[in-house]
Amino acid sequence: MKQIDFWVSFLASLFTISASGLAIYIYVVNKDKISTAFNLLLNYSKQLTLSELKFKIERLNDFTTNETEQKKEVINILSEIEGQIIGNKKIKSELEPQSEKIKSFLENSRTLTEPKKRSLVSELRESVRNIDISNYQNIIK
Repeated sequence: MKQIDFWVSFLASLFTISASGLAIYIYVVNKDKISTAFNLLLNYSKQLTLSELKFKIERLNDFTTNETEQKKEVINILSEIEGQIIGNKKIKSELEPQSEKIKSFLENSRTLTEPKKRSLVSELRESVRNIDISNYQNIIK
């Protein structure tokens, strides 16, 4: 019985070593492909965030700051956008100026006028578009 246990353990250890060696070999041979796959996953996550930001930016156009109830909705959407920007480290660094503007409007909503909102929306649109394009360029590389 001890001899059977020995051979079963020996074969299990041999298969484990072989599988580990095969995994290391596959990694070394295909590390560029594996790296590309991980980069695609990371870029996909960033792309999802950018898509959500685009949707929220477009929602801002549906409301005006001239009416009290709609201005509340604008403030709520700006809060969502700010939270999403702050929650993503990569996007946070790229949208720092816009984030600061949003923060100032949230802290003092009286300063938010329709022209300032439209300017912010255009600025956010362009910034997100530029991030989007650079993200696609990174995927291609």
